[in-house]
Amino acid sequence: MWGRYRDARRLLSVCRTLNRKSWRWRSGCANERTLQYKIGDQIHGFTVNQVTAVPELFLTAVKLSHKNTGAKYLHVAREDSNNLFSVQFRTTPMDNTGVPHILEHTVLCGSQKYPCRDPFFKMLNRSLSTFMNAFTASDYTLYPFSTQNPKDFQNLLSVYLDAVFFPCLRQEDFWQEGWRLEHENPTDPQTPLIFKGIVFNEMKGAFTDNEKIFSQHLQNKLLPDHTYAVISGGDPLSIPDLTFEQLKEFHATHYHPSNARFFTYGNFPLEQHLKQIHEEALTKFHRIEPNTAIPVQQLWVKSREHHVKCGSDSFAADPTKQTAVSVSFLLTDITDTFETFTLNLLSSLLVGGPNSPFYKALLEAKLGTDFSPDVGFNGCTRRAYFSVGLQGIAERDIETVKQIIAKTVDEVIEKGFEEERIEALLHKIDIQMKHQSTSFGLALTTYIASCWNHEGDPVELLKIADTVTQFKQHLKENPTFLQEKVKQYFKDNPHRLTLSMSPDESYYEKQAKLEAEKLKQKVSALSEEEKKQTYERGLELIALQSKPQDTSCLPALKVSDIEPTIPFTELEMEIAADEIPVQYCAQPTNGMVYFRAVSSLNTLPEELKPYVPLFCNVITKMGCGALGYREQAQLMELKTGGMSVRPHIISDDSHLDSYEQGVLFTSLCLDRNLPDMMHLWSEIFNNPHFEEEEHFRVLVKMTAQELSNGIPDSGHLYASVRASKTLTPAGELQEMFNGMDQVKLMKRIAEMSDIKPVLRKLPRIKKYLLNSDNMRCSVNATPQQMSQASKEVEHFLKGITRSKKERKPVRPHVIEKSPEPRTVGSERLNYSQITRKLITEPTFKPCPMKTHFLLPFPVNYVGECIRTVPYTAPDYARDPNSISTFSTFEKAVKWAQSGEFTQQDIDEAKLAVFAAVDAPVAPSDKGMNHFLNGISDKMKQRHREQLFAVSSNHLIHVADKYLACGKSTHSLAILGPENPHIDKDPSWVKR
Repeated sequence: MWGRYRDARRLLSVCRTLNRKSWRWRSGCANERTLQYKIGDQIHGFTVNQVTAVPELFLTAVKLSHKNTGAKYLHVAREDSNNLFSVQFRTTPMDNTGVPHILEHTVLCGSQKYPCRDPFFKMLNRSLSTFMNAFTASDYTLYPFSTQNPKDFQNLLSVYLDAVFFPCLRQEDFWQEGWRLEHENPTDPQTPLIFKGIVFNEMKGAFTDNEKIFSQHLQNKLLPDHTYAVISGGDPLSIPDLTFEQLKEFHATHYHPSNARFFTYGNFPLEQHLKQIHEEALTKFHRIEPNTAIPVQQLWVKSREHHVKCGSDSFAADPTKQTAVSVSFLLTDITDTFETFTLNLLSSLLVGGPNSPFYKALLEAKLGTDFSPDVGFNGCTRRAYFSVGLQGIAERDIETVKQIIAKTVDEVIEKGFEEERIEALLHKIDIQMKHQSTSFGLALTTYIASCWNHEGDPVELLKIADTVTQFKQHLKENPTFLQEKVKQYFKDNPHRLTLSMSPDESYYEKQAKLEAEKLKQKVSALSEEEKKQTYERGLELIALQSKPQDTSCLPALKVSDIEPTIPFTELEMEIAADEIPVQYCAQPTNGMVYFRAVSSLNTLPEELKPYVPLFCNVITKMGCGALGYREQAQLMELKTGGMSVRPHIISDDSHLDSYEQGVLFTSLCLDRNLPDMMHLWSEIFNNPHFEEEEHFRVLVKMTAQELSNGIPDSGHLYASVRASKTLTPAGELQEMFNGMDQVKLMKRIAEMSDIKPVLRKLPRIKKYLLNSDNMRCSVNATPQQMSQASKEVEHFLKGITRSKKERKPVRPHVIEKSPEPRTVGSERLNYSQITRKLITEPTFKPCPMKTHFLLPFPVNYVGECIRTVPYTAPDYARDPNSISTFSTFEKAVKWAQSGEFTQQDIDEAKLAVFAAVDAPVAPSDKGMNHFLNGISDKMKQRHREQLFAVSSNHLIHVADKYLACGKSTHSLAILGPENPHIDKDPSWVKR
């Protein structure tokens, strides 16, 4: 996977280095046994260099180095069962052939110990991993995995180590993953030769995204002296210049332990990791000088400008306003922890939210639709940079935007920032430290990757509390501290790039022409014998790809390794404000309170429904009570970790034609701020503002732009949502709220010269949604916080309005559904229950549909959906969808019907399913299946037992009953360019 990492650093807390007596652990606690290591200890070829406790994050960091190879190692011990490993290499390409990206793919195609094809992907079905992937960034390549099972950890570690250090690197894998010349129809030598290859096609798709084009050019032009001047993922026009020999050479020079950084996280013992890494990989190497360091970018003495072209956006609200422009400034070296922290925080002050100076000056200037791509602080390169600008502007307004940016910089230098805004950002850091994520290890490895990649100290990055203290001290001693930084890095900084981008109607045609010229050059260089070999090679590759693989060399867990039962989550149910059910779930939330509420859409008139997503998006951003939208945003940042509203559509667990429709309200805060958070909700429910027409227009344009920009990244999801539209009643609503219908609606609203008619719909929607009719709530907090939380929720619910007269549901068929009564032993407990009012469509008839959405870029996104069964049906556990990855879907169905799979195939499918079923759940999310979906732990346990019981006969049965052609309703959707085959087929509907 190729991606330009933004600086995703979580702001973490303080620690102090502690001296310890012995490295041999004597305690079961991950932190306690790790604190017993001491500097200088020798463990399996590694030397302990530093041991640091970070009590605020409940972790201990151990920094080590490998004696013989110089490999760097960081272990973070924490009482977290979701353990993670990653290995990272500094990869510094000097051309656009995408060599690190193609290498990332190719090393995963087989290794010395595991020579079968694609062991990486085959391990997905032989493991209970909670995460497996690989990433190519601008200057490093990262291979992470996580799992909760110790044996699984050792298995995956063995596969990962062998893949990166001892890959097979076969020529045919290079052809498959990188690029090759092959006949359009590989079995017909009369069809033309074309470029093929997984990375080649991936990068063609990536650069149909205008935001990616802009961001890539920004980095290339702002840092032009070394590796950042090229595209690490590969330019499709340059990828065919890469040779197999160059790929092998890049591996030899970059994938060496002397150029590696190992990271482990969790509660498994460090010693076992070190032993396995040392014995299976590092003993086979000696130290080298990798020479991969990236030199410091030479600073400019004069600012520069650059202009690029891109494809036009068919979803642009105004076709004459598709230009983007930004001004970017090169900042400090990211290994300077304090300066990087300061500039990151300064960036948030400058562009974060409606109170920031650039939001006011740019977004409210009525020139564009949203900030330019890659806005804000970026710490992914050796020197960080800051970028600000606008997209969705007219080309003639480029100079105006530049002038506004310069003027805003001057105003900030003169006026500075309000203390409350700085306090709100420091509060956000506090929230981030306390909030517990199930992927904390993955967040850590990406958090430290860039800084560590350039010899920065990863442990220093964990000492955020020290950095915050230092920051506060600087502000106290020098009130103009931040203004001076703005002057230094923005006003007086000549290393400044103005990048603009505008559409070209023939952009994709020109790209296709350039590719055709490249193809012609490659083909014309082939002799007749080489052309014949190319054809034969295509046939060989097909034969290789379809050849059954012997995977017996790969390690695997057994079904017997899966826990037979799940732990049940304790839930308390109460009735508040006389009739509103509230679910309380006591969890170790670390001083955080998580509040959620669901309000029904059953009484909302049908003509207002399409506007529900827009209502959800703006209701917390328009102001409420005595607060304008700026004051509301400020108070939310000071007192909460976020307040959000979104549509809630859930299919019933036992009937496909029944569903719940509503709106979900979500928020979190520190326990001390619970009264303030609930007061904000009260004001939003009782006194929301709908008067600020110009601010509403800004929000509409931003929403429409974000939806349009998201299509290249999420096209497959849009295709799937569309394909499911006609299969269930809930599918139609999903398309209305989350599909291409919503994208088109937002485009139309953004185009309106008079937006008042839409604005007037919001108070009408409010009347049906923001009241206590048909509502339920939930709270996750520590046991000590529950009494206070109960009082605050009761106060909130009593304070919000109720309808004066009972409203009838718009749809006539409503059923009330309660969860199964809970039992202890043989006794059934009587306690308050959540009753959900479901819409049911007794006359609904699913129908097949084929939809083709025409898009201007040369990539197809395909979705196929099949109507099957609900969650509680026995056949739900027997859905063999995982087999579709073996071949095309139709072939997979025939294979499933034939019953040609083995018991090993079934066991591997079960492992893959249980890896998802048993994914870790954060304390904040415990009990949410019950609250949101009506699925109890008892139902989940029953489903688990059905999964264990699945047999070959069951799979053949469901394949024949649901997946075979004509047995169940199928729908298709394609988002992409003109297609001559579809044009000739009248069964397709074109949009």
